[in-house]
Amino acid sequence: MWKSIIYKEWLKIRWVTTIYAALGVLVVGNIFLKVQHDFVFNETANYWYSILFQGHQFFAYSLFKFVPVAGGLAIALAQYFPETVNKRIKLTFHLPVNENKVLLIMILFGAFCLFAIGTVIVLLFAALSLAYFPAEIIQASLISVAPWFLCGFVVYFFTALIVLEPVWKYRFLYLLVAATFVPIYLQTATTGAYYPALPLLIVFAVLLSFVLLFSGYRFRKGEM
Repeated sequence: MWKSIIYKEWLKIRWVTTIYAALGVLVVGNIFLKVQHDFVFNETANYWYSILFQGHQFFAYSLFKFVPVAGGLAIALAQYFPETVNKRIKLTFHLPVNENKVLLIMILFGAFCLFAIGTVIVLLFAALSLAYFPAEIIQASLISVAPWFLCGFVVYFFTALIVLEPVWKYRFLYLLVAATFVPIYLQTATTGAYYPALPLLIVFAVLLSFVLLFSGYRFRKGEM
């Protein structure tokens, strides 16, 4: 039964996850094409000076910040919007399995796909960085991009929460909360500055994953 549920979720999001992964790889590739260009056409000493003393972020001048956000949004819409058409998710809730477990499996599968693709993108980013920068700069850069990928999870959970929520006043409330918290993950900061806040950002993203159960409960009860 659980394998069938997971397979159903995969059928819904397989193309979206493929596009997200391809987009992430292309954006990372574009970052390092620009890095290579800067190394070739600018003096290496000047480029290093701009990174070490002027706060230049070689990874910031691209769509990289918004790729995880777009991925989280797209996967959540692909996964949960079809369930709201004619209230199809109620068919899932009538299966001979615990309703909350079904929702948790759906959430965990979507989050796992985000995590797997994000891991591939980050590893590619780190591997290509090794060709140009020392470990200290790479570590600080990874700390800087970590909130962007955490934001992908936050957007995924908020989108799922809003899409599945049957009560419009709660949808509006969730949208306001999302508009408040999502920008926190996307703030412009110096390289590595997010390090003290990362544990709190991770905890919030994890806690948010369980909130979807409240919308699922109201959907099951037929609230409008």
